[in-house]
Amino acid sequence: MRLAYVDTSYLLSIAFGERGSAAHARRLEAFDLMISSNLLEAELRSAFGREGISGTPAALAAVSWILPDRPLSDEVGRVLAAGHVRGADCWHLACALYAAESPGEISFLTLDDRQRKVADALLFGR
Repeated sequence: MRLAYVDTSYLLSIAFGERGSAAHARRLEAFDLMISSNLLEAELRSAFGREGISGTPAALAAVSWILPDRPLSDEVGRVLAAGHVRGADCWHLACALYAAESPGEISFLTLDDRQRKVADALLFGR
């Protein structure tokens, strides 16, 4: 099964029709399951509100949520040891680590360069 962790930057690019968004949308079709932290919902809704778009972002219906049942201290430590990222980006990476026994089992989809570099250092799939 092909599994993708999707970061907010990736879905916002598609939702707002940014350059490359058609290719990003096609890439999502290659995965059997798309997962993310429920932080994604707040980030998407906030961006939609900022742009004056009402309603629920359609992309949310396709996401299976990661809801950790414990603190992600170990995962956060691994992320920060791989490189510095902002808090929300750190949380997304930590949740992706929580979701799989091996990072290589998950493709981490982001358009944020710094987050991508840390995801690569953590050996997430592409």
